[in-house]
Amino acid sequence: MPNQPHSHIVKSYDEEQRRLVGEILHMGEMAVAQLQAALDVVERRDDRAAQRVIANDEAIDKLESNISHDVMQLALRGPMARDLREILAALRIPSDIERIGDYAANVAKRSIALNVSPPMPHTNSLRALGELASRQVTDVMAAYRDGDAERAVMVRARDAELDMQYTALFRELLTYMMEDPRNITPCTHLLFMAKNIERIGDHATNIAEKVWFLAHGDAALPPRENRDETSTAGAI
Repeated sequence: MPNQPHSHIVKSYDEEQRRLVGEILHMGEMAVAQLQAALDVVERRDDRAAQRVIANDEAIDKLESNISHDVMQLALRGPMARDLREILAALRIPSDIERIGDYAANVAKRSIALNVSPPMPHTNSLRALGELASRQVTDVMAAYRDGDAERAVMVRARDAELDMQYTALFRELLTYMMEDPRNITPCTHLLFMAKNIERIGDHATNIAEKVWFLAHGDAALPPRENRDETSTAGAI
């Protein structure tokens, strides 16, 4: 029975790895829920609910810290090459999720300032942008759960669609601001909210690239489009 202790160690390591993946998936679900809640408070113009979304961000921060600690403990047990990639992914993906939670909280914070102004028709476009980002996060977390590098690459490619939608909203808001100076303040808040959502898409892309790394190591990723044209939108 000389292999029994080794088998026990491997089983224990695998169980801990599965638990960590479960925690990271749960963290991703929390971040998506945060974004959905932030989008809801924009539409409902509910300051009290927005404050709850902001406060809930602490739970994601705490979970990221706990996961980082657990990953480092797992790393001390001498993993092999594939295990090292899993550990690196388990360290880096929660950081992206934590930032997604931060951006969702930022949307909620801006909604409180936006509520001082009359309702804006562009909140519908903001909602559509947020739903697209939410699907990106949900899909990339499913790719991580399943170890599906091809699905992760598809999520990464879809970031171009989110960029295009963000650019369209950016241009629309700039036009609205130029038409009436009274729109400048609420449109500025919406611009910041839209940028936060666009950044959520960027972090979903980061996670997709980490899922690819988990499966393929340093193998080159397929090229992808970048459709964020807001750097030139001021020329309209």
